[in-house]
Amino acid sequence: MVKSVALDLDAVLADTRPLWLDWLADASRRARVELDAVPEDRTAAAEALDRSLGDWRPLLERFAADRGPLHFRPRAETSASLRRLDGAGVRIGVFTDAPRELADVALAHVGAARRVAVVGTLDDVLRELGDGAVVVRSRDELADLESGHGS
Repeated sequence: MVKSVALDLDAVLADTRPLWLDWLADASRRARVELDAVPEDRTAAAEALDRSLGDWRPLLERFAADRGPLHFRPRAETSASLRRLDGAGVRIGVFTDAPRELADVALAHVGAARRVAVVGTLDDVLRELGDGAVVVRSRDELADLESGHGS
């Protein structure tokens, strides 16, 4: 029996990259700072933004909260899978390279926040969930896991 799962936020629950890119363009324009060279890996991008924008996280959080409804929509099948896993006592973690502020907004908009025990990088989530956590990198894998879990 599966005791814990680590879900890829962008591939399974909510693709945060389009909103991230919109925010980078907006932040660049507003701050009049060139952000074209921000690394694609968002963990590395955070370090670059710390150097070029300073306290950028509240700006991202506000932007994401304002535009989240345009980018993130709950998916009935995914929500039902999470509900059943959570109801069966499976600990759910979510991994991403997105900044936590963006991840939290995305999880709230897709209705998954209350079912998720831990959010972070894959390594952080696996460390928190412990041995035996199943890594899920697509909605198809989630459906396959759940159909196997239910048997």
